[in-house]
Amino acid sequence: MITNVRKGEELDSKKLSEYLTKVTERNFENPEIFQFSGGYSNLTYLIRSEDLQLVLRKPPKGANIKSGHDMSREFQVLSALYPEDIKVPQPLYFCDDHEVLGSDFYIMEYVDGLVLRADIPSDKFPEPSKMKELFDMFCTQFVHLHASDPKKFAFADKSDGSKTYPERQIYGWSSRYQNAKTDEVTPVEQLISWLSSHIPLPSGHSIIHNDYKYDNIILDEKTLHIKAILDWEMSTVGDPLMDLGSSLGYWVNIDDPEWLQNIKLSPTTIPGNPSREEFLHQYATASGKDPGNGVFYYAYGMLKLAVIAQQIYKRYVTGQTTNPKFAALKMVVEACGVMGMQAINRKKIDQLF
Repeated sequence: MITNVRKGEELDSKKLSEYLTKVTERNFENPEIFQFSGGYSNLTYLIRSEDLQLVLRKPPKGANIKSGHDMSREFQVLSALYPEDIKVPQPLYFCDDHEVLGSDFYIMEYVDGLVLRADIPSDKFPEPSKMKELFDMFCTQFVHLHASDPKKFAFADKSDGSKTYPERQIYGWSSRYQNAKTDEVTPVEQLISWLSSHIPLPSGHSIIHNDYKYDNIILDEKTLHIKAILDWEMSTVGDPLMDLGSSLGYWVNIDDPEWLQNIKLSPTTIPGNPSREEFLHQYATASGKDPGNGVFYYAYGMLKLAVIAQQIYKRYVTGQTTNPKFAALKMVVEACGVMGMQAINRKKIDQLF
């Protein structure tokens, strides 16, 4: 949804105008600036000037650029993938001059369309057959991404080789949780302990999105075909089954507890969607990869989501943001811990209660 810019997240209109006029060689005097209200992480703005619309992405105030807010990396990903089988918006300009807006930012094309969010009213649900078709495209794009050549990415795995990608992720997200901790949440602590002692060998090495879900996709309003995949801020080169786990973390089943469905993680309860296990099996069949029963990867997705929610919640607690929707993230942290431990204890990822 496009809204007026939130207080405290305004852009310097004059400096932005000067920058855009220079790089586009068009008159960008007094551009209209709006903000996209969706999402909890990087800030996204719509810039309008006469007949041209552009999208600007920049980190939020107080963000740690090394942990998911690297605009240079996000721009590199879009540049490497556009135009290929993976549908992404066209990246246009990258700016690392902090005199303009106080941080790195980049400009990309504006893609008009529908974003299917978790709070969509039931009378607006797509037909089950359309929803199934959308999921099939969603899964196909995921598999295509994981088949892309990782060598063309400048940030291809630069680790020292002492730990595998799954090890680095479990240790890294566990450490981030402790650094962002504001309350004692026992299920998350238990989740960290179990994951740390059950890390599998890597399943492969590919480009991964790390936040692949329905509300990061723009759809054609009439056909529900995918027009563009958004929010590449956490993309990297790593284990594709860990990427699958990240997506499973957002996947809520129609028979999951009401308290989980009320958090509105994703519109995956719309009829026509598969369950988590069905998603797992369809991806495995299409990709040729074996995720086993999926418990480790789903539990990892739950930990990761818990940490992201906790990091943003801490920004709210410490006053770095006043956005009121961040206050509810404390419930998300605990819910993720509970769901992850239920999967572990029941040795499956569906019918957990």
